[in-house]
Amino acid sequence: MGEDADGEQLLTIDELAAVTRTTVRTTRYYASLGLVPPPVRRGRVAYYGAEHRARLDMVRALQEHGFTLQAIERFLAGLPADATVEELALQRAMLTSWTGQPAVELTREELEERAGRSLDEHDLTMLEKVGSIERGATGYVALPSLRVGVELLDLDVPEDAVEAAGEAIRRHMTALADELTEVLREGVLAPYRRAAHSPEDAARLERTMSRLRQLTLEAVVAGFQRAANAVIARSLKQG
Repeated sequence: MGEDADGEQLLTIDELAAVTRTTVRTTRYYASLGLVPPPVRRGRVAYYGAEHRARLDMVRALQEHGFTLQAIERFLAGLPADATVEELALQRAMLTSWTGQPAVELTREELEERAGRSLDEHDLTMLEKVGSIERGATGYVALPSLRVGVELLDLDVPEDAVEAAGEAIRRHMTALADELTEVLREGVLAPYRRAAHSPEDAARLERTMSRLRQLTLEAVVAGFQRAANAVIARSLKQG
């Protein structure tokens, strides 16, 4: 470990891999893709600073939340070359604040094991239509609503009704997610960016964003329950 002219700690590739919980081989691979900037060289030794760590943390976080390396590469390419460590942390918080467990691609057999039943082609098509699975490169990606989709398969509900319900949910959830993301960007992140903050402040904001995500999702569920009850109440009065 060394220091640059400004007193910033510099890490060797082994030390960088250790603090970011990756392997040296993976770190070098990310660097070969341009996901991590070139190191600072002192003689024959390559050193990495806080920006390298921030970008590597970004790559890891996005991968853990289901983003492909191609998508990560496109996103990082659009960031300003002079983006600070704090700005990178904010970007990471914004991109990962609404995602849950990382998506995992499964073989058909693994998907059936997770579903707890065998699945024919019609079942797979229906699960895809209701947003419970996605077709992956070589298999299937199980989404958080897999259990709901599997239970729908056993209900005596017309296929077109199930598909229409799935489309309505996707349409409204997309609009809600867009609006909530804009509220966070303009109401939380924009004021934060206008003031000077330390890396510790950025870390606290990232934790705040994570907790805010949980509370917002709970509020969405509670809000839907209230809206559904209101619809039922209106239908009873009309009847």
